[in-house]
Amino acid sequence: MQEDYRSLSVEEIEILEQNGCSAEDWTTINVAEDFRAEHIRNVSCYGEINLGVFDKSIEIEEGFFRHAGISNAVLKDVTIGDNCLIEGVGNYISNYDIGEECYISNIGRLSSTADATFGQGNTISVLNEAGTGNAVIFSRLSAQLAALMVRHAGDRNFQAALRSLIKSHIESTRPRRGQIGYRVKIVNTTEMVNVVVSDDCEISGATRLSECSILGTADAGTYVGHNVMIDNSVVQAGSSILDGAKIDNCFVGEACHIGKGASAEASLFFANSYLDNGEACAAFCGPFTVSHHKSTLLIGGAYSFYNAGSNTNFSNHAYKLGPVHWGTIERGSKTASGAHLLWPATIGAFSMCMGKIQTHPAVKNLPFSYIFGAGDTTYLVPGRNLTTVGTYRDTDKWPRRDRRPRMSRESLVCFDWLSPFTVLECIRGKRTLETLRAEQGENMASYVYGGCIIRNQSLQRGIKYYDMAIRLFLGEEIGQHAIELPESSIGTGEWSDLSGLLMPESEEQQMVDDLCSGALNDLQLVEARFAETFRKYEDYKWAWTYRAAIDYYGLETLTEEDAERIAREYERAHTEWINAIKYDAEREFALGDMEEEELNRFLDKLQG
Repeated sequence: MQEDYRSLSVEEIEILEQNGCSAEDWTTINVAEDFRAEHIRNVSCYGEINLGVFDKSIEIEEGFFRHAGISNAVLKDVTIGDNCLIEGVGNYISNYDIGEECYISNIGRLSSTADATFGQGNTISVLNEAGTGNAVIFSRLSAQLAALMVRHAGDRNFQAALRSLIKSHIESTRPRRGQIGYRVKIVNTTEMVNVVVSDDCEISGATRLSECSILGTADAGTYVGHNVMIDNSVVQAGSSILDGAKIDNCFVGEACHIGKGASAEASLFFANSYLDNGEACAAFCGPFTVSHHKSTLLIGGAYSFYNAGSNTNFSNHAYKLGPVHWGTIERGSKTASGAHLLWPATIGAFSMCMGKIQTHPAVKNLPFSYIFGAGDTTYLVPGRNLTTVGTYRDTDKWPRRDRRPRMSRESLVCFDWLSPFTVLECIRGKRTLETLRAEQGENMASYVYGGCIIRNQSLQRGIKYYDMAIRLFLGEEIGQHAIELPESSIGTGEWSDLSGLLMPESEEQQMVDDLCSGALNDLQLVEARFAETFRKYEDYKWAWTYRAAIDYYGLETLTEEDAERIAREYERAHTEWINAIKYDAEREFALGDMEEEELNRFLDKLQG
């Protein structure tokens, strides 16, 4: 962008007037030193206008170049960078800085006002739709920061401290007027008011963008397509909003997709989330939340690594108090086609929900379960999802499907499916089932827990499934570390899944305390703390594993002999696990759902 401008010469004014241009006051029109007037045609100028040079052609489509210039436009208080091509402005461009090599064609209105927020600083209520606001939308929002805000919404000191940092960041970075970055393409778009568009983004055929920031990078521009409406929102790099999608008061994180007429209101989407056709409201969609289907409604829930089946619905009107209920489906879970969950509910990690579930299950400590509603009864099969082809394929594909730009990953994602977070749930799940059996008797036909019925056979198998998962995890980690002592005790307690970031609860609480005390007094320090926690994940995981192994196997310390025994336990557990998945794959093949060649490829990979 040019910094030094000069006034127009008399000769340049004459050329401009001959080309059908006019100005309220030619003295307020400033140009770059090498400006040439012949490339400006049928342009009406008002207020202060700064123009760069227009001395080369730009590529507007692959292999199609046109010479830069401005034609058929009304400009008011605008700065336009070098070698832009701007044409066919039906209404006007007002109060904007436009970067270099932009292509703007066939648009209606592009303007900004003095009170513009550009979507920054909006407070929305996620989970509790009727809440007073628990998440602040702004450009640097990450899944972890959002989760921290929502999880500790009741801590007034924490909220005040964090919101003060966010406010300072917004105030220090908010532009004084609308901004269009370098190499931006805006075509066939009706209205853009109070919008920031970063470098290398494209907006094509949109209906309305208002009070929003469309962010991108050189390696990951954002794309906004036909008939899209975006209001009061922020969209991060590498995302796409397409095909009539409607977005209001939302944050759309890196490499997310919303399209095919989907609508989203007061919702958060992070790191590769995908919404087609359906609807989201007050939803916290953590990394890899996926919904493809027209009849699916995500409302009042927290999700991550989640796949919604067709016609999945959640109800936040369990009683008559309005939409105040909400629930959590922990990482890796799915809902089958036609599933309907009545909030409140808490579903453990990597579970599968089927049917209408209306008993408000609280089964966080029974992960990897099948949960299905039958009438007014909810049945639970604990641990079953540990041995399915679906879980195996899901955990394998997520890292390969991470489309986020490498240089701008705000959210941090741990892909481990067996981790201190999930294995601790398995330990508690095994203990819960053993306690049920001991307290209610071994010969009971069924057991009741967390609003669910667990049949006797399912309970017995669940104990074995959880034991297998525990031995798998402990054996693999000890195989990597042997009897090496952990460097620290941090990580030996409870663990959190902070929307993709697996971390000790003690570290989460320390962040809250440090924000309240002022020890974290800058947003960059908060981000650095998250990054440090992410880097130390393996150390924290080993500290937890060492302690868990001693407790699970009843040891005083971990010796080489113990490590060898645990390794043998791992081999047996791994064989059990592989054989169970193989059996599940062969059973699916017998149903006619896959080709034999596909089955063989899967089995070869599994055995490998």
